[in-house]
Amino acid sequence: MFKTKNLSPGHLSVITACILSVPVGTAFYVVKGNLTTAMVFFAIFFGGTFFLVRYVLESFINRKVKLIYKFIYQTKASKKEEMYYKYILPPKGLEEVKEDVEKWAEQRKEEIEVLQSNEAYRKQFLQNLSHEFKTPIFAIQGYVDTLLNGAIDDPSVNTKFLENAAKNVERMVNLVNDLDAITRLESGEQPLYKQNFIVQDLLKEVFETLSIKTVQRNIKAAIKKGCEQPMTVFADKEKILQVLINLVENATKYGKQDGHITASIYKTDESHVLIEISDDGIGIAEEHLGRIFERFYRTDSGRSRNVGGTGLGLAICKHIIEAHGQTIHARSKLDVGTTIGFTLAAKATMQ
Repeated sequence: MFKTKNLSPGHLSVITACILSVPVGTAFYVVKGNLTTAMVFFAIFFGGTFFLVRYVLESFINRKVKLIYKFIYQTKASKKEEMYYKYILPPKGLEEVKEDVEKWAEQRKEEIEVLQSNEAYRKQFLQNLSHEFKTPIFAIQGYVDTLLNGAIDDPSVNTKFLENAAKNVERMVNLVNDLDAITRLESGEQPLYKQNFIVQDLLKEVFETLSIKTVQRNIKAAIKKGCEQPMTVFADKEKILQVLINLVENATKYGKQDGHITASIYKTDESHVLIEISDDGIGIAEEHLGRIFERFYRTDSGRSRNVGGTGLGLAICKHIIEAHGQTIHARSKLDVGTTIGFTLAAKATMQ
């Protein structure tokens, strides 16, 4: 069965030439009564019609194709490029144009989806940022208003109110500093000063630094048995110290009373070392696990804010590790505990 779908300009020219030439040739034969002359006339008329229709179709299609590519690439060709495209470069077939348009449409679709996702993230981020700032601002405003309305002369409350206001100011300063740190990490303005160092020594330093907090909750922090053998990595020691402090602080906040924090170190291959910080605390629900590294994301808004922090600790950890070209991950189960791990480059050999 004859199909008209996906006909080329050549096929359309032949069909059109036939449709026009057959009745004209037949009419010429009827009038003149000479079959040979009618066939010659038919051939001449067919050829002329074919080439005329072919030229008109291709000119029309090429103009439309050129317009399509202008929309796709959004560029303006110079005079030399116009000459090259018009007289030297073979024109693209319709199948090629179709593939290019489909590829362009798919790219635009992906870009639109990314933009929509980014817009949703931006709105949520601004909403969370507003909330994080409003809490200390309203608290400071309340304390200051109370003091101005006469409490400044009451020695039983004035010092306490000023101290509380100062704590909220400190919270805002920490929030701004954390946001600034993330911005600098994202933009690459904060360089990495990599060096070889032993992970276990850095972990012991972190445990010692946070010992006051762990002792308050009677949490035992230690390196896992079998992982004590010194493991050397190549990274920015100060920034990895910041990552470990954030992770151990989180494990202390959300770990259970009289619980344990365990650090594990494994050499996954010749080039990478895996460091994991585990606790046996409240855990994280599965629906939240994929988002805990987002800025301000809290699995339980009320409970998370009660234990303090800016909500940016894990986001900073993620940016630091990714700035090293490495990965960070989390696994957790409610009422069982949480493990957050990241990779680092193994010891760099001196050339």
